Amino acid sequence: MARIKNIELPNEKHVCIGLTAIYGIGRSLAKTICQNAGVPETKKVKDLTDEDIQKLRKEIDNHVVEGDLRREVQLNIKEKMEINSYQGIRHKKGLPVRGQRTSRNARTRKGKGKVVANKKKVGK
Repeated sequence: MARIKNIELPNEKHVCIGLTAIYGIGRSLAKTICQNAGVPETKKVKDLTDEDIQKLRKEIDNHVVEGDLRREVQLNIKEKMEINSYQGIRHKKGLPVRGQRTSRNARTRKGKGKVVANKKKVGK
């Protein structure tokens, strides 16, 4: 069982895919980490040796991931809210931040979809 940055990687997956369980590591970054560490991407996580895991840990330490990245993102959002930028105002109001329409499909604002009852048709 490989444990990196307090995250247990899924055993049955390839190393490249298993690394994406760590917040801040996507597919392309996982591939570069594997290449730099000298670990084959197609190797399963359960087949990793302790030496391989140490190489991966060392390589991942060069990147901002997990708690540090989450903290950084939250501080960026808080800063935008404090300076009252457009995005900060949208964050405060709980509206979509990145230019999505709100007239039709902003469930972040309106909550769960509500069913509207049909009108009864008036007879002739």
